[in-house]
Amino acid sequence: MIRTLLLPAFAAMLASAAPPDAALAQRMARLALDCVHREYPNKIAHVLNSDADVRPPRELTPAFYGCYDWHSSVHGHWLLVRLARLYPYEPFAQEARRALSRSLTAENLAAEARYLSGAGRQTFERPYGLAWLLQLAAELREWDDVEARRWQAALAPLEEGAVSRLMAWLPKLPRPVRTGEHSNTAFALGLALDYARSARRADLERLIAARIRDYYQKDVACPLSYEPSGEDFLSPCLAEADAVRRVLTPADFATWLRRFLPRIDIEPTQVTDFTDGKLYHLAGLNFSRAWMLDGIASALPAAHPRRKRLEALAARLAEAGFAAVRAEHYEGGHWLGSFAVYYATRRGIPSAAAPR
Repeated sequence: MIRTLLLPAFAAMLASAAPPDAALAQRMARLALDCVHREYPNKIAHVLNSDADVRPPRELTPAFYGCYDWHSSVHGHWLLVRLARLYPYEPFAQEARRALSRSLTAENLAAEARYLSGAGRQTFERPYGLAWLLQLAAELREWDDVEARRWQAALAPLEEGAVSRLMAWLPKLPRPVRTGEHSNTAFALGLALDYARSARRADLERLIAARIRDYYQKDVACPLSYEPSGEDFLSPCLAEADAVRRVLTPADFATWLRRFLPRIDIEPTQVTDFTDGKLYHLAGLNFSRAWMLDGIASALPAAHPRRKRLEALAARLAEAGFAAVRAEHYEGGHWLGSFAVYYATRRGIPSAAAPR
């Protein structure tokens, strides 16, 4: 399950009765529990078609109105599902279930589906929030639990809406978006492809795999030294490699990676102002780089010489990420827990390559 991380911030955990990994899970779960039903402050991306659309977030999107913005609320709910699934007997698991039951009702999610299909919302949360929604759906599908099956059934109309949006959009997208923020195409394609395989959506899987090859397979010499931009929480180069590794054989991927990133020399990023939400993105960059490096390493042949170096670099980046997760700063606390848990539970890495 969650890796034991012997960081100074977690030294006290080693002396406690709870296992260090469970204590870390408790800390990350608390971040989500403290925000999924916290309506304000709130940043909405909302198209007004008339005065009737001037409504508070809890009415516009009644399942995912917390955690400052819609996508953070979605992956905050994903975090609660993942940790309740992996740690069913920890004290926070029951509180997580109560929070999920409050949000993921048929009524709330039907309203979310109506909102998504509303006029002027064709680009709503595309692709980042939609990809995280599909990860939430995948997590629920993979959980053998009565309540999870009920939540998944309630989520189905919104899930289908997200799939339809991506399938309509990707054939028309002539080139990928190569940024370090929400619009990055490679990151969303990786999450959505994992969902498609988990949900056995062969139509979506074929489309995404084809688009990854179209967009990236001919790329060479990604300028990793240009990264990061000042407000990045994703690495354009590593996100691309992490997507490509999902569609190539280990041998072919190793050859592609040698051309695309012959060297991967990066250092952990530091947050200069924890009260500035955009600057706080750099803490999340450490986590996303770490899990992408783990994913890249897992896709190389077993004896490949780059594997251990990439895994060691990932661990160093994650250490800096964990050190920057501070509950007292909502600017990062409303979303960083999800990135920490995605990394620590090795989500997105095939189980054969991810022993726990």
